[in-house]
Amino acid sequence: MAFNAAVVTFPGSNCDRDMVVALEKVSGVAPHRVWHGDADLPQGLDFIALPGGFSYGDYLRCGAIASRSPIMQAVIKAAERGVPVLGVCNGFQVLTESGLLPGALLRNAGLDFVCREVSLEVANAQTLFTGGYEAGQIIRIPVAHHDGNYFADGATLDRLEGEGRVAFRYAESVNGSARQIAGVLNNAGNVLGMMPHPERAIEATHGGTDGRTLFESAIRGLMDA
Repeated sequence: MAFNAAVVTFPGSNCDRDMVVALEKVSGVAPHRVWHGDADLPQGLDFIALPGGFSYGDYLRCGAIASRSPIMQAVIKAAERGVPVLGVCNGFQVLTESGLLPGALLRNAGLDFVCREVSLEVANAQTLFTGGYEAGQIIRIPVAHHDGNYFADGATLDRLEGEGRVAFRYAESVNGSARQIAGVLNNAGNVLGMMPHPERAIEATHGGTDGRTLFESAIRGLMDA
């Protein structure tokens, strides 16, 4: 069975092509390209990706306008049916603004744009997206964001940790995120939002392959299901 994925592009997305290339290189199948103004997603999708960038120029709040794009209603319904959704960087911001994930992404501590490779700890290796890693494994993934400071109230943070919904943590100080959280899951485990860019770490010639494991894990888990 062929892997059937889609990548959504918003006005201001700039990592959509990176995501398309990563999915095609890992799965062997080119994903659908979906425009934010479309009302419907392709039929029979196995996977949806919301890429990084600066949707709508980050007006109002990062991801706020994009979360109201016509296609997001279809993405929300697909997620509720159990279709895996990955939101990276601006995609993570869209997921929080749309209510698919709890919390919010605030300005980085120090108000600096952070663009470099960082160390991440795999906090939960028993998810669709992280099954190819080991719990506690340290991986190297690039980041590029100005609003990646994850915030949620204490009760929400306790719940996320208690339910194993923290997928990745920063192993170093990066942006001031609460409890060093770099990626979180929804309650069902089929929606992952993360600030680091795994699609930029799939080839050794580009600096590393630690991000490739995330895509391989998801594809293998879906194909074996």
